Amino acid sequence: MAITQAMCTSVKKELLEGTHNFKNSGGSTFKLALFTSSATLGAATTAYATTNEVSSSGTNYTAGGNALTRVDPSTSGTTALTDFADLTFSTATITANGALIYNSSASDKAVIVLAFGGDKTSTAGDFTIQFPTADASNAIIRIA
Repeated sequence: MAITQAMCTSVKKELLEGTHNFKNSGGSTFKLALFTSSATLGAATTAYATTNEVSSSGTNYTAGGNALTRVDPSTSGTTALTDFADLTFSTATITANGALIYNSSASDKAVIVLAFGGDKTSTAGDFTIQFPTADASNAIIRIA
């Protein structure tokens, strides 16, 4: 089992079908759920499921994860991009190996799998997902 960082293949087709709306105002609701090293997530992931999702003995993490704050899509040169604000699960005891961003407004369809490169842990503290700079080379979602 492994977590492999990827834009989910299904989301590429769903973007052409208009399934996902990343606009900050009136857009879809996107969530981020955390997973253990026992999870199998990657480009073939099509939807959120609770299998091998982390559990927390603290507060601020429940099954399904937390909603993300969107940053309006923009362009830079010939690249379209969008991003999310950093997300913190506060006062949580968590060990996670990766995450899934999914669209809870569209039957929990998978968007992006994030691989942390190993287990990351918080003990009764903050577990923060820090997104990269929203530019044409680094944004979490880029279409070039």
